[in-house]
Amino acid sequence: MNEMFVRFKEFKTEFKSASSVLNYFLEVISEEICDNDFSFISNNSEIITKSDELKNIIKNSNLLKSENSKSFSLEGYFLAEVKSKEILFIINNELFKKHEKIIQLLLTIINLQIENILSEEQSRNSKFLLDSKIEQLNQLYDLSKEFSGILELEYVSKLLLYSIVGQFLVTNFAIIYEDDSIKVLESKTDEKKVIDLISKLDIKTISGPIFTNENHIEFSKNDFQLIIPMQIKGETKGLILLGSKKNAESYTQYDIEYIMSVGSLAIISIENAFLFKEALEKQSIERDLETARIIQKNLLPQNFPKSENYEIASYSESAKQVGGDYFDLLTTENDEIVFAIGDVSGKGITASLLVANSQAYLKSITKQNLPISEATSLLNDLVEESTVSGTYITFFWGRLNSKRELTYVNAGHNPPFLLRNGEIKKLEKGGLILGMMKTLMPYESETIQLESGDFIITFTDGVTEAMNSVEEEYSDESLESLCKKLKTENAEEAKEIILNDVKKFTNGFEQSDDLTMLVIKVI
Repeated sequence: MNEMFVRFKEFKTEFKSASSVLNYFLEVISEEICDNDFSFISNNSEIITKSDELKNIIKNSNLLKSENSKSFSLEGYFLAEVKSKEILFIINNELFKKHEKIIQLLLTIINLQIENILSEEQSRNSKFLLDSKIEQLNQLYDLSKEFSGILELEYVSKLLLYSIVGQFLVTNFAIIYEDDSIKVLESKTDEKKVIDLISKLDIKTISGPIFTNENHIEFSKNDFQLIIPMQIKGETKGLILLGSKKNAESYTQYDIEYIMSVGSLAIISIENAFLFKEALEKQSIERDLETARIIQKNLLPQNFPKSENYEIASYSESAKQVGGDYFDLLTTENDEIVFAIGDVSGKGITASLLVANSQAYLKSITKQNLPISEATSLLNDLVEESTVSGTYITFFWGRLNSKRELTYVNAGHNPPFLLRNGEIKKLEKGGLILGMMKTLMPYESETIQLESGDFIITFTDGVTEAMNSVEEEYSDESLESLCKKLKTENAEEAKEIILNDVKKFTNGFEQSDDLTMLVIKVI
C-alpha cells in the first residue's frame, strides 16, 4: 500500500487527461489485487482493461448501448461510477468483496484526480480567454488612436478591413456605408453583386449581428456568413459582411463583440471622411505622401526583443517618393525572435497600407507556430488575395532561437548577408515574391547554426541602389566589401558604419527610394 502511494506521488504530475489517469490506475489496481478481471469504460465508450475475455463480455452486453446508468448490469460483476467524468468501473464480484476497501479508496483517488484535471482545464481556458480579451482591448485602444485622427476614406476603410481580416483570416468580406445610397467601400466579391444583396435589406433596422444561414440564404450562398452593423448613437450607418474563417472555426460571442467594437470606432471616421471628402480631394500629393510616411513610421517596432544571445539594431528612412519599406520584430511563445524585412512595390499610401496588411497577417500567422516554409506559403496566399494586379512584396524573414539557430525563408528579397570571420554567405533559400500569384510550389527554408560573433545584415534595395549626384549606385559589391571588414563591432556600431558609408557616397544627393536596414549580431 505504501509503495502504491509513493508511486502515485511520483507520477501524478504526468496526468494530462482522464484516459492517462485510468491507464495508470489500471496498472495500480492490477498489482494491488493481483488480478486483471476488471475494466474501466470511459465517457467515449473506450474499454480500458487488460482482460480480453472481459472486453468481449462488455462488447456483447448492453453496457455500451445503455444511456441510463441505473440500468447498468453485468452478471457476476460489480459496477461503480466515477461521477466526475461519467466513467464506469467494472470488477468481478468476488474480487470486489475481497478488496473492497482498497478499491473504494482508489476509485476516490481516481475521481479526485480527474476532477483536478477538469479544474486545470477550466483554469487554462479561463486564462486563455482573459489573455485574449486583454489583447483585444489593447488592439482596440491602439485602433481608437488611429481612427480618431483619420479623415482619408481609403485609409479608414483599409484600416478597418485589415484589423478584422488580419485578426480572423476570413475567406470573404465587404464593408458597406449608406447615406443617400449604398456604397461598397471594400469587397472581395463583385461590387454589383454585393449591392444587389444589400438592397434586399433594410439597413436601418439591423441592430445586432446576423448569421446568414438562419434567414438570409442568398448571403450564405455567396460566402457571407456574418453581418455586423456599424452604428452611431444607436443608428445603423453601415455593415460589415464577413465570410467563414479559413480555419473553419465558428465566430464566438467574443469575436462578434470585438468586430462590433472595431466597427463602432471605424464608422465615425467613415462618416467624417465623407463629410470632409470635398476638402480632402483638394489636398496636395505631398499631404498624401506625408500620411504614408506616418503610417510607415508607426508600423515599425518601437521596442526590440531583449535577448542574451543577440544584439539588434535598425534604421529606416523614407524617401520623398514614399515606397513601402518594412521591418518587424516579434517574440513567439517559444521565446524565439522573429525578424522580417520587406519592400512593397509602388508608392504612396497604397504601398503603406499593404505594409499594414502584411504586418497584420504576419503577426497572426506567427501565433500559429507553423513551420516557416508553410507559414510563408500562407502569407503569400493572403497577400495575393488582398492586392491588386502588379502589386507585390519582396520579403525575407527568419526565426532565431536560444540555441543560436537561424531558420529563414527568402521570398524574392535582396539576399541578406551572414558574415562570419570576414566571409559572407548570402541567405537565398526561399521562393517567389509575395503577392504575385497563389503558392504553386512550396517555399524552401534553411536552418543555420550560428556562432558567436556572426552578423546577419538585412537591407532593402534603397541601400545598394542609393545614388550620388552623377547617378552612380552604391552597389552590392561596395556593401559586401564594407561588411567583410566588420569584426568586433556591436550591432549598433555595424549599422552606423554601413549607414555612414552610404551617406558619404551619396553626399547629400536626394534619394528616390526608402532606405532600411536590420543588423543582428550573435553574442
